Amino acid sequence: MKSTTRTLLAAALVLGVAAGPAVLPAAATGAPAAVSVRTADPLEAAIAGLPSKDATAALVRVGGSEGVWRGTSGVHDLETMRPADPDARFRTGSVTKVFTAAVVLQLAAEGRVDLDRPARSYLPELIPGRYGKVTVRQLLNHTHGIPAPDFAGSTVEEWYANRFEIHDPRAMVRSATAKRPEFAPGEQQHYLNIGYTIAGLLVERVTGDTYERQVAARIIRPLGLSGTYLPGTDPRIRGPHNHGYQTMRLADGTTGLRDVSVWGTTDGWAAGDLVSTTADLERFTKALFRGRVVRGPLLEEMFTLPEVPDFRSGEPAAYSVGLSMKKLGGREVWGKTGGRWGYNAAIASTRRGERTLVYSVNATEAKGQDMNRVALALMVAAYGAPTA
Repeated sequence: MKSTTRTLLAAALVLGVAAGPAVLPAAATGAPAAVSVRTADPLEAAIAGLPSKDATAALVRVGGSEGVWRGTSGVHDLETMRPADPDARFRTGSVTKVFTAAVVLQLAAEGRVDLDRPARSYLPELIPGRYGKVTVRQLLNHTHGIPAPDFAGSTVEEWYANRFEIHDPRAMVRSATAKRPEFAPGEQQHYLNIGYTIAGLLVERVTGDTYERQVAARIIRPLGLSGTYLPGTDPRIRGPHNHGYQTMRLADGTTGLRDVSVWGTTDGWAAGDLVSTTADLERFTKALFRGRVVRGPLLEEMFTLPEVPDFRSGEPAAYSVGLSMKKLGGREVWGKTGGRWGYNAAIASTRRGERTLVYSVNATEAKGQDMNRVALALMVAAYGAPTA
């Protein structure tokens, strides 16, 4: 059993929802959670008591035909300790991949991209012959076999020292493709950012436009996502945002929380640099699952798992084009989580949209090996415990 699954089960038992999903109140509630864990609704219990050692704030939106719930907990920052802003912007991390995948699928629908065509045919000067058989679809569903690029540093303290370094996507691709393949394309699945870095460059090559402008023109503006943007080289979050903190070694040699709200995201780019709000991500999720972002048969690419084993665990592949799938509460839940230093985010939904979940959790170990406890508790409270 994976460590994530073990933690999910433990969280389910603590919250008392192992038998199935929580029952949602019909009316929305926007007040900060200040409730007893023993008596509260599981969603309220999941975000009660913030700030804590695991997170300093949480913003949550649950929607769909099964009910609506809104919750905010924690603080805007640890200096003023004023309540967290429920409308704040935050870094979404790998939720960005859903936007990138949607743009590529739109281009495929227009006949400008062929998912079965080798990516090298679009970027011949960048992708070497050893990766000549990797298709566009394999870039998007993580079955390409291209390893991760090299980055300076091996600890969070070293990465923090390099937080303003600007990474060129082409240089990242060259670093990755200079290495030997991890496996033959289409044979296994290894979740990495590099496929989406190449996908962003493919979007630029096919359209003759920047990746950022294409995402804005095709998704952000049509859906009216006024709090969503791609930051480029700007390391700050524009507009109102709750501060993110990361546990690390401090200047005096002690271990504690450091404010990491200002941190460049060019290492993520088309795989992980989006900034958004819970309201915007909820609108995007509903539109995506209703076929308003990717239309027609190509939408099924996002709900089709490749029949290959995971590169590390050997378990069945869990990632599709843009999304991932977990069985929670006896049903399939599709979505995407993401993490940047100080911030965890997720979008999730049942296939027909009966229940959607969007959250931002200001996690103090946002890039840790295991999923944040508050985020795990929210997922289990919304959908139920994992099932085989």
